[in-house]
Amino acid sequence: MPRIVGIDIPDKKQIWISLTYVPGIGRYSAGQILKEANIESSAKANQLTEDEISRIQQIIDRSYLVGGELRRHVAQNITRLKEIACYRGLRHRRGLPVRGQCTQSNARTRKGPRKTVAGKKSVKGH
Repeated sequence: MPRIVGIDIPDKKQIWISLTYVPGIGRYSAGQILKEANIESSAKANQLTEDEISRIQQIIDRSYLVGGELRRHVAQNITRLKEIACYRGLRHRRGLPVRGQCTQSNARTRKGPRKTVAGKKSVKGH
């Protein structure tokens, strides 16, 4: 298995698919990286030479934010939103959907399992 940016990529798949296993690289970015490195995108990952792997590695290091560095960057952005107490920061803080989704009947992924609240008992006989 070739190792790119600290991640083992699958060697039986085509290289443009294998690159998408790196967090922060999607299909389009993978194609752009391979085009810049002059590597055929249909080649299998285990057929790459050390030189080709190092070219891919250099392009990713130079131009893309990937892996742990990307996660850290996103976490810092969320922390900044929480600190300045903007609307999106408050939604993050409360664990509610951030991008305007309806929460009356949905949003179980963000809100977690239902917390049942006991209803009022009706007084009929008195």
